[in-house]
Amino acid sequence: MNATATPRFRQFALWVMLGFSAGLPFYLFSTVLALRLADHGVGLVVIGFFAWVTLLPTFKFLWAPLVDRYAVPGFARYWGKRRGWIMLAQLGIAASLVALAVTSADRSLPLTALFAVQLAFWTTTLEVATDAWRIELAPTPETQGPIVAANLWGYRSALVGAGSVTLILADWSGWTAAYLAIAALAVAPFPVLAAMPRGPEGEGGRAAALTKGVLATAVIIATLILVTAVVGAVLLHLASQAGIDARTNVTPVVLGICLLPFILLAVALPRIRRARADDRLRASPAIGPYVDVFWRFGYAALAILLFVSLYRMGDVLALTLAKPLVKSLGYSLTAIGLADGVVALAASIAGVALAGWLVMRVALPWALAAGAVAAALGNWGLVWLAHQPVGTAALYLATGADQFGNGMAGAVFVVYLSMLVNPRYPGAQYALLSGFAFLLPRLLAGASGAMQARIGFVGFFWLAGGLSLAALLVLPFVARARAREDDR
Repeated sequence: MNATATPRFRQFALWVMLGFSAGLPFYLFSTVLALRLADHGVGLVVIGFFAWVTLLPTFKFLWAPLVDRYAVPGFARYWGKRRGWIMLAQLGIAASLVALAVTSADRSLPLTALFAVQLAFWTTTLEVATDAWRIELAPTPETQGPIVAANLWGYRSALVGAGSVTLILADWSGWTAAYLAIAALAVAPFPVLAAMPRGPEGEGGRAAALTKGVLATAVIIATLILVTAVVGAVLLHLASQAGIDARTNVTPVVLGICLLPFILLAVALPRIRRARADDRLRASPAIGPYVDVFWRFGYAALAILLFVSLYRMGDVLALTLAKPLVKSLGYSLTAIGLADGVVALAASIAGVALAGWLVMRVALPWALAAGAVAAALGNWGLVWLAHQPVGTAALYLATGADQFGNGMAGAVFVVYLSMLVNPRYPGAQYALLSGFAFLLPRLLAGASGAMQARIGFVGFFWLAGGLSLAALLVLPFVARARAREDDR
């Protein structure tokens, strides 16, 4: 291997590893957790409520500025700020998985929810740190394409592989062993990062930095668990007082909440557009990075937000009930796990590879359109599966189509969101845009159980595919959106 190829290979391997770290836990607080709850007799409506755990990543903009601004004690002093946050998040992920393993009988659903929230938080924090680093290193579509492809290959490999391994182990050895196995995998990249050379501005010794960083991590994790438990108890009490339970039809309320961000932004935009560079809205370290998005795009920001909300909505809705649908058709956990491992991984990687090639060869709007069509066809593949006799070939075909579309749409979407970001605020703005992109879909996903109870599995997945295509109606408007030049 020549001198030029070696750094490129190392960079590729680094981004694959970072993607692997971020993708490993996701299904374990979403799809796999839904199957685990169903396996313990929890109703679909309550399982739908658990989909709201995945709302946490949509609010990552609330703490993303902290990741940009502050450093993790110990880790950052030696390895640098970005790697320090990544190392902290990996330890948080491993600790949360162990907690979910210990409580795998799900005798206390609030306790299961508490540790699922912890897992979602640390997974999201890892993504925030990684995304900020990626955008800093690659500010153009041409440079983003290869890095995004490498990152998503690792992400999708871990996402699908972890789901597959967890289900097979759960069928053979129980849910506790399955979650502990993934916890061991989750902590595996940590020593690799700890063995890496000191950062450009790092100082001190490796051992001292590692010791201080691990101690600080333990304090941070314990504090977060305590705060989350208190907030969760208050929310459960308020829901009980409001009469919300498993029989409540929450869909109309959720749809009303979904409209609020657009209404509030429409009211605020005239004030934002008039703001000068020294205005407190734009100069504020807390909200300035977010205001900048709407200052630059103006009213086109409303079309952009509508587009990004619709683009992945079908996949997010399908994610909640896809595995319960397949299990209800008569497939075992092992059969589902093998389909995920044998077919889904290859199909997902192929979808990501095609997306990476497309964004370098064609205009981004055309790549976005192709991704939306692939996602819709993948969702409708589950409708087709529901009408087939139970069989390996049908399961593999439907799973492959679903994961190919998901991987292709996801990769193109990451590049599109990255191009909307002002390089002045990479971490915060990407967190805002990617978070909002999944806010409305995940709000609706929490009502997916109630929706399925009214229209059935087949109707639900027809709807999911249709919502993926609905984004194409807005695409011509966002394709013409141009950002205002920065006046600072």
